[in-house]
Amino acid sequence: MKNACEKFGESVFNDAVMQKRLPKETYKALKRTIEEGRSLDPAIASVVANAMKDWALELGATHYTHWFQPMTGITAEKHDAFIKPIGEGNVILEFSGKELVQGEPDASSFPSGGLRATFEARGYTAWDPTSYAFIKDGTLCIPTAFCSYGGEALDKKTPLLRSMQALNKQAVRVLKLFGNEDVKRVYPTVGPEQEYFLIDKEDYKKRPDLIATGRTLFGAKPAKGQELDDHYFGAIRPRVSAFMKDLNEELWKLGVYSKTEHNEVAPAQHEMAPVFATVNVVADHNQLVMEMMKRVADRHGLVCLLHEKPFDGINGSGKHNNYSLSTDTGVNLLDPGETPRENAQFLLFLAAIIEAVDNYQDLLRVSVAYAGNDHRLGANEAPPAIISIFLGDELTAVIESIASDSAYKGHKKEQMLLGVDVLPEFPKDNTDRNRTSPFAFTGNKFEFRSLGSSQSISGPNVALNTAIAESLCNFADELEKADDFTAELNKLIRRVIREHKRIIFNGNGYDPAWVIEAEKRGLLNMRTTVDAAPCFIAKKNIALFAKHSVYSETEVHSRHEIRLEKYVKVINIESQCMSDIAHRMILPAALEYAKEVAKEAGLKKAVSAAISLATETSLLTKLSEQTAALYTAVEALDKATASQDSGLDMLEQAAYSRDSIISAMTEVRKHADVLEGIVAKKYWPMPTYQDILMYV
Repeated sequence: MKNACEKFGESVFNDAVMQKRLPKETYKALKRTIEEGRSLDPAIASVVANAMKDWALELGATHYTHWFQPMTGITAEKHDAFIKPIGEGNVILEFSGKELVQGEPDASSFPSGGLRATFEARGYTAWDPTSYAFIKDGTLCIPTAFCSYGGEALDKKTPLLRSMQALNKQAVRVLKLFGNEDVKRVYPTVGPEQEYFLIDKEDYKKRPDLIATGRTLFGAKPAKGQELDDHYFGAIRPRVSAFMKDLNEELWKLGVYSKTEHNEVAPAQHEMAPVFATVNVVADHNQLVMEMMKRVADRHGLVCLLHEKPFDGINGSGKHNNYSLSTDTGVNLLDPGETPRENAQFLLFLAAIIEAVDNYQDLLRVSVAYAGNDHRLGANEAPPAIISIFLGDELTAVIESIASDSAYKGHKKEQMLLGVDVLPEFPKDNTDRNRTSPFAFTGNKFEFRSLGSSQSISGPNVALNTAIAESLCNFADELEKADDFTAELNKLIRRVIREHKRIIFNGNGYDPAWVIEAEKRGLLNMRTTVDAAPCFIAKKNIALFAKHSVYSETEVHSRHEIRLEKYVKVINIESQCMSDIAHRMILPAALEYAKEVAKEAGLKKAVSAAISLATETSLLTKLSEQTAALYTAVEALDKATASQDSGLDMLEQAAYSRDSIISAMTEVRKHADVLEGIVAKKYWPMPTYQDILMYV
């Protein structure tokens, strides 16, 4: 049996495989392309393609695909066999450099936000050599970018690569000023923690709302949920443990650094966390993680739910984007070292992030805005919708001393004294952790906690990379002109901190007082996708993306349209599904049970007029009232859904969905959930929260 080391990357055309299978000069040329961002030589592509094909065939692959990430937020594949006819019914196995480098999937049926007309079908995929090819289900998967015939990005990967390029350019400029001549590249490293729910497949099949929307549209709160905190970090149940073991093995084969697993706060909720890697590779890996979670769950008779809020009243799922900046020489630029007050390079990069988050808080907020995530943000289980930065006591003291131009008293590295002699002493970290902060410093990285569990990490990291690149660009412009670098550096850091310290908040983000305080500071509070969406097309944000060649203005507007269109479609699907379940399942169940109660009352009355019918009468009254109220609410929901005006622009349609359709859905659910508590279990047509959450 292979151990983890032997399994890791066995299905990946990684560096070790390339070094073994490629001619030495081809390998070196490809490495230069990857590490220095050079253009790819077509002759190299042909050699790589042949080696990749031979390797894939040895592992049983029969097809290849350009694996890309359209703006649906999931991945896409079109499979081609390696076979090529050579006449007389014979074939050879072939894979050319051109087939490796470029593909042509139909682009007409993917979201484009107006970039493409429906009849304009041609699109191109282009090999991303910075992300390793891998084998999945007997198919060689080649990570690629996806663009239109006119060259516009139609995917998540292309803007991410552009933003990395922009950040690298500006970060290297800054590092040169510190004398770091050996640094050639700076890249963001990310470790996205992935939360998810596991439920029994048979229960899932009986919940049309879960099947159609990924979340329960109905469900009364169970008697016991997460109140006792007994699930969090608890012993992992055997069935879940078997799933996790299987998942790890599948991910390790694909080179995904699956590291940590545990039970989360909510019953049936769990988390997986990987080791840090370069952000574009991690973005690919996280898409594989979500896909594999669903596949492996199915093998175990389970279903993996990645919706941000599958169960009302129960904590939802996020994806914590742990973000840092690293050099090709192995330096973490966000590591403060032992004496952060004296670490000028660290302080300048910290200042860049503080400025970037403050100046582009709207952009970070909109990067995590969509219908599913609206259920979490600001709900006292996830970070507030208000973007702020947590730095912890030590760094805040450093920042304050710089802003006030006063002496820093210093924080001696404390030892944790646990009061038991046998337990070891160990040093405290620079900061505590703040789970209520959207953007928290956690020692040598920032944790962007606002991402939703089903979301691609590409969009939020595009926003982060570009905003930080802008700050670093401005810093470099200023410092490159300095006669006295040290003096100008100190002035710059002090000025930036003074101007942007409003974004720093170390307190409880769930406290209602913070909302008032944030408003006084001039921070934005955009609670819903509809509130946040227009920020994406604000002039300053369009200018930012254009300046750093991350998005053209046309590409910005296309993504704005896609965001709103998806929001409207999601709410419409949910409203129609809710109506269907209410009409065809819940109302008939309530009426059937009412008939049974009335029948029981009739039998009692037939036996003796003296028998009290108070219980039946009271129950029938409640059933009648709630059934009538539910019916009225469903009719109102149907009317609200039908009244959606497709002639309005997308923002107006989205606002109508939020204000009219969602409020009508809330009313339907209120009465249905009351009925769930009244109707006898054998009549209720769906598994309840108690059934779903407590028995995996």
